Order: sequence, then C-alpha cells, then structure tokens
Amino acid sequence: MIDVLYFAWVRERIGLPKERLDTGATTVAALVEELRAREDRYAAAFEDLASLRVALDQELSDFDAPLAGVREVAFFPPMTGG
Repeated sequence: MIDVLYFAWVRERIGLPKERLDTGATTVAALVEELRAREDRYAAAFEDLASLRVALDQELSDFDAPLAGVREVAFFPPMTGG
C-alpha cells in the first residue's frame, strides 16, 4: 500500500487530498499511467507532467524513480517564490 497525496490544482481536479492505493507500479511514471486510466479526472490532472513535480517520502524526485520501499508519493505544481 502506498499513500498518494495531491496538492493545489492537482487536488482540485481529482477531488481528493490523498488516497491509499494498492499498486503494482514499479516507477512513478507507471503509477501515473495507472491513475490516468482510472477516470477522466485523473487523466486531466496528469495530462501535462511538465507542469507537475513529485516527491517520494517527502524528497523531491523524478517520474522515472522507482517506487520500491516508498510509503508516500506527493504530486504538486512547481513552487514559485517571491
């Protein structure tokens, strides 16, 4: 089981702040493909990966990163400062 967290507009499009999933995905990209296939709201949220960032166990990561041993995946838009 893995906890998947959604922030900002990703949360708004999916309609959930987080969920617990049982997944066979071995990478973040494979998890995204599983999510996209679930429903249109997920497909819309993950339509443009260039506009998303991912963190694994609260560490910024890449979409090709492995999920082995990961407990939490968070998806969020890039942060801007000012």
